[in-house]
Amino acid sequence: MVPTREQALELLKQHNKEESHIHHALAVEATMRHFAQLYHEDPDLWGVVGILHDIDWEQTTSTPEKHCHLAPEMLRSAGVDESIIHAVQSHGWGICTDVEPSNNLERTLFTIDELTGLIITAGLVRPSKSLADLELKSVKKKWKDKAFARGVNRDIIKQGAERMNMPLDDVINETIKALRPVEKSIGM
Repeated sequence: MVPTREQALELLKQHNKEESHIHHALAVEATMRHFAQLYHEDPDLWGVVGILHDIDWEQTTSTPEKHCHLAPEMLRSAGVDESIIHAVQSHGWGICTDVEPSNNLERTLFTIDELTGLIITAGLVRPSKSLADLELKSVKKKWKDKAFARGVNRDIIKQGAERMNMPLDDVINETIKALRPVEKSIGM
């Protein structure tokens, strides 16, 4: 089964209570929907994957190597389609799983999961505390500062953009565009 957006949110909230994790899922959802439209793919499916990608996060925060390993059973017990489970596992490729992203949806999720955090943080440190006036050059400046958003793995983002066959600057720009309309719902 491919859950509806509402079903996916309900399932996510059964396993994740922290508001910051819900905000992250909504940010990834919006970005996935945006890229689905660029690829002429199904934005509803891509959005559901974005919502569910970190379903096991709160159960694995103390053991990050187990992230993406509890998700399959959580999703299977809810009757979620195996293609969604594969996509969820693939976003941890090379970090905590050996499930390689194998299609546009999976390569995009792998790339933008980290990138959304960097862009949101870059927006929050602006005087406006908004993405409305955030530009590529500001993100690139923050990108170079390794102390800024230290937990964001820039190598994963670069590798992901290459796998997407999209210049990194374009991936960043499109992610900014994707997040602007949802900034209030993601806690900005």
